[in-house]
Amino acid sequence: MQCQSQEYQLHSIAFYNVENLFDTEDDPTTFDEDFTPKGSYHWTKEVFQQKIDQLATVMAGIGKTTTKNPPLLIGLSEIENRTVLNTLLQHPQLQPYGYAISHFESPDSRGIDVALLYRKDYFLLENQKRYALRLVNPKTQFRTKTRDQLVVSGYFEGEYLAVLVNHWPSRRGGEKKSQPLRIKAAQLQRKIIDSLLQLDPPPKIISMGDYNDNPTNKSLKNLVNPNNKALTAEEALFNPMLPLFKKGVGSLAYNDQWHLFDQILLSSSWKQSEDLFFVKAAVYNPEFLKTPTGKYQGYPFRMKIRGNTLEGYSDHFPVYVFIAEKDQ
Repeated sequence: MQCQSQEYQLHSIAFYNVENLFDTEDDPTTFDEDFTPKGSYHWTKEVFQQKIDQLATVMAGIGKTTTKNPPLLIGLSEIENRTVLNTLLQHPQLQPYGYAISHFESPDSRGIDVALLYRKDYFLLENQKRYALRLVNPKTQFRTKTRDQLVVSGYFEGEYLAVLVNHWPSRRGGEKKSQPLRIKAAQLQRKIIDSLLQLDPPPKIISMGDYNDNPTNKSLKNLVNPNNKALTAEEALFNPMLPLFKKGVGSLAYNDQWHLFDQILLSSSWKQSEDLFFVKAAVYNPEFLKTPTGKYQGYPFRMKIRGNTLEGYSDHFPVYVFIAEKDQ
């Protein structure tokens, strides 16, 4: 690749659903009782620390073979609070890189949130904001509590970036029945993107997350091209994960079928610049992240607890993109 020459520097940007990163304390306002020492998972401080060790190892390795560094930005989902994030960043695998945190508590009934970790030596934070996804249960007419959508903006080497981190409603109850919830999430995300593109100058946009839909599902199609509207080059997003999905590559598996729910989408400006541009998208799935034996061999090695020993990492593989920065 041209960007591997000496005049370009490669960086990675990642997203990871870390599967239930809870502390050991019982939060009386959420349903987190299972993740306590007396809960069904016997979630002790020892097990929690093993979870931190596992995740730090994974995150430090994403893209590192190519870039020689861990990711510039890491979006996360299924984290409980800032406490677990602080503990994660104090780990020896991550502490040397000077990550900072963007995070807000969301109204999710389980208490799980999204967050963005960014390297302070590269990314200058300007603004951070959360947007509530307002959903109503059609049966009860009460609001359904779910994750907010996080928007973080700032500067990387003089380039204005906006990073959106998502964890859209799950497929609980069935894909078709739950689809309208993800359509609503896509509409909110598209509204945020449209507002960002009205700024002068507009930022380079990165929309990442666990969308609980594949690149070919209606919600993601609407996000890239809402209602088949003719978008200008500046308005359009592109999904670099789509070719991977068409090749059968996934970030999670269910019922002997691979899905690519974890994705990173980019504004078209990432293709139009010679100073900072998109290079490649990938799923981070080294052998140690795969279930080694049994019925689910090759699937993501999800978290299992045997006594006081934690096995596995997450039921999702991380995803990432490479970007190239022209040396000054």
